Amino acid sequence: MKTKDNSEKMIERMREIRDQLSKEIMNMSFEEEKAYIRQQLIEPKIKG
Repeated sequence: MKTKDNSEKMIERMREIRDQLSKEIMNMSFEEEKAYIRQQLIEPKIKG
């Protein structure tokens, strides 16, 4: 039972992240999207 609850929570969280990303890049051009995603991938490395 506990595994199912965790899986459902993970799925919900992944959907939230996907929806948030979609909203953030909605009006960007392809080049802007690529730059944005690259920046998002680099930031955690700098913070960590």
